[in-house]
Amino acid sequence: MDTTHDQPITQPLTQPSRRTILRGGLATGTVALAGAGLVVDSRPSAAAVIPVADPFTLGVASGDPEPDGFVIWTRLGLDPLAADGLGGMPSTTYQLNWQVATDDRFADVVKAGAVAAQPGWAHAVHVEVTGLLPGCEYFYRFRLGRHLSAAGRAVTAPSALEMPSALAMAFVSCSNFPAGYFTAYGRLAEERPDLILHLGDYQYEGGGNGVGRNHAGPETTTLAGYRQRYAQYKSDPDLQAAHAAAPWLAVWDDHEVDNNYAGDIPEKVAETPTFLARRAAAYRAYYENMPLRRSSVPDGPNLDLYRRVQWGRLANFHMLDTRQYRSDQACGDGYKDCPDAADPARSLPGTAQEQWLLDGFRASTARWDLLGQQVFFGRRDNNPTAATTASMDAWDGYPASRQRVTQGWVDAGVRNPVVLTGDVHAHWASDLYLDYDNPGDVVGSELVTSSITSGGNGYDSPTGQHPWAAWNPNLRFWTNLRGYVSTTITPSELTARFRCVPAVTTPGAEAFTRAEFVIDDGVRGLRQSADHPLPTTSSLRRSGPTDEQIVADTIREETHGSE
Repeated sequence: MDTTHDQPITQPLTQPSRRTILRGGLATGTVALAGAGLVVDSRPSAAAVIPVADPFTLGVASGDPEPDGFVIWTRLGLDPLAADGLGGMPSTTYQLNWQVATDDRFADVVKAGAVAAQPGWAHAVHVEVTGLLPGCEYFYRFRLGRHLSAAGRAVTAPSALEMPSALAMAFVSCSNFPAGYFTAYGRLAEERPDLILHLGDYQYEGGGNGVGRNHAGPETTTLAGYRQRYAQYKSDPDLQAAHAAAPWLAVWDDHEVDNNYAGDIPEKVAETPTFLARRAAAYRAYYENMPLRRSSVPDGPNLDLYRRVQWGRLANFHMLDTRQYRSDQACGDGYKDCPDAADPARSLPGTAQEQWLLDGFRASTARWDLLGQQVFFGRRDNNPTAATTASMDAWDGYPASRQRVTQGWVDAGVRNPVVLTGDVHAHWASDLYLDYDNPGDVVGSELVTSSITSGGNGYDSPTGQHPWAAWNPNLRFWTNLRGYVSTTITPSELTARFRCVPAVTTPGAEAFTRAEFVIDDGVRGLRQSADHPLPTTSSLRRSGPTDEQIVADTIREETHGSE
């Protein structure tokens, strides 16, 4: 057994630092932070009395796999919903022991060490485990005194030169606690994929009540509030199961901070003077609660999140941040006919991230290049009789930026470009074009996951078509049910299954595959291979909503998704 220790961050948090991150991979160096004048001491306190109650109430997680390891995470909480956001933990540093084994009974422990759980970080820990074998399954757990955490499962990425025979990957988005039960997370956990992508809206900032369960505390604007909100979400057993089932690649969208914010501009203009302080609190809480590497430790209101993860020669995952650097929405928010949106100076990912993505396309030799990102990429014009009227918050509101990205993968000869999307609370499948006004050849595909709960139960259509598909030829499939997308990626094809649960307002629903699409290697566009609409006897089959109501529901969920 190899015994190692991680490197806790011990620099004072009073001075901001600027960092140069090597964007081609995942930087792992220790960095200094800007924060609230707090000096973190990683030494366990002499008064660190082991709690009597189980402190591992928030589960475990792993993330960002590489060929030699991954991040493992936990956070201590005796009273997860404590209003101060500290989980009922004493202001004491605890030393946690961790283990990584090749079996779930931990008979063959191959790595072990210790890490300090510090009150300044809400007793969250991130261990970057190294020295493991590529392309292998492992199990991990933490210990504090006699208390043992649940065991989590993780896998390492294949070696850079290996062509894996298959990758089981799923992606999810938009889990609003009051909107319903997180059953879809539990069903995903049962699949035990190799990798899970979370594409944003992990938690919702709004206050108020919902169906069956309510948010603790008011709208989140402070570090204490965001910490409490994450703890409430992480107390959910289905979410804990999904984290424990596989390593995650996580990126955020807007509700981790504020609905439809853009860069340093909040949804409500009146909140601008205090928004960066709110963003700093939200970003810090996000890092504390996600299995992220040290390259993502926040620096005040800034956090480096976009990154590239390689899965052997099979796939590159380009994980984007479409919130922190974007130009403000043109003409205000919502669906608009807005000529100003086409200004080529405007960018959704920001000019630096855009260039990083284009450089990644040019350097790629992978069979599949997958963009894990947040907002709808293809066109969705909502008015067939007028000029293009589209969402200012999606790539439709940044058409020049979208065209540069799309042209970039075409010019680079990317073999199989696939965009993976969340945000919109419904399943969609879309072909992608260089010019949506004059569609020519299909140049890529977009797969969009529905929400875990946001939007409530929803409904299905027997045709699998949204009303907008009549004049948007790129739109191939839609259902307003909740769920996730489960994929199998091989050298010859990518198979995407749109998994749905029939209801989220009651727990325990079974999941089913509503539709299945295949993307064949070297062939642009989607090929539908299965279609399973809800039976006519189902109360969630579309029978009542008119086309007008479906459109109204679509726009409401995308513009006021936290309400």
